[in-house]
Amino acid sequence: MSAATLPRTRTHARPALAFLGVLLFLVLLGQSVLVVQARPQDLFTGAHGIADILARSWPPDFSQASAMAWPALETIDIAFFGTIVAVILALPVATLAARNTSPAWPLYALARTVIAFARAVPDLVWALVFVTAVGLGPFPGALALSVHSLGMLGRLFAEVIEDMDMGPVEALTMTGAGRLQVFAHAVVPSVLPSLFGIALYRFDENLRSSLVLGFVGAGGLGFQLLTAMNLFQYRTVSMLLLIIFVLVIAAERLSAALRQRVS
Repeated sequence: MSAATLPRTRTHARPALAFLGVLLFLVLLGQSVLVVQARPQDLFTGAHGIADILARSWPPDFSQASAMAWPALETIDIAFFGTIVAVILALPVATLAARNTSPAWPLYALARTVIAFARAVPDLVWALVFVTAVGLGPFPGALALSVHSLGMLGRLFAEVIEDMDMGPVEALTMTGAGRLQVFAHAVVPSVLPSLFGIALYRFDENLRSSLVLGFVGAGGLGFQLLTAMNLFQYRTVSMLLLIIFVLVIAAERLSAALRQRVS
């Protein structure tokens, strides 16, 4: 085959590959519509029910807003505690899970397994496990977020460590510094700004997750929201949703400001 024929062959092959890609996408989309039993028409037939709930939710009942101060604090602290504990646990695990800093392959494999398992199990399932173990309240929710966030942060931290500049690590190693000294004086300073930004993003996610964990008895505003919905107190539900909205927006703005400071 001549050199002039090769580009022409590739040019003809691209439309065929594009057609196969579009066809595969349509097949996957079609099977997903069948599996989830999508019925868009139900949204129109159920519109009056949605309108009825919205009507009964207005105006929000702010008479109980002061009583929600403690559940709101619980929600924030569940996310904060879970994030801090996860960062403390994820940093050494990520160091073992990074190819350029792990001292041995068995430790690397073990760390990767721990990260994968903690991340694969949803935080809601972890919450159910810890509620069974330690009872109802905010503590099992905080433990669930700690374990699940360990998996998420461990993976991201390991990727940051693998991409870091190895110059300071090699320089300290050549001077005879121990592994702990290399970790404290070379690894941590090199990746700290990136890790801090990732931890702030995770706190945002944990704040939202802590609301859902309240549905399984992990306390906070989520538990209050579930109770109000079960009692058909829709005006209380709308008040709680507004409080949740304010908390989420405030956390986003605070984390964005802190990320700008460290970047």
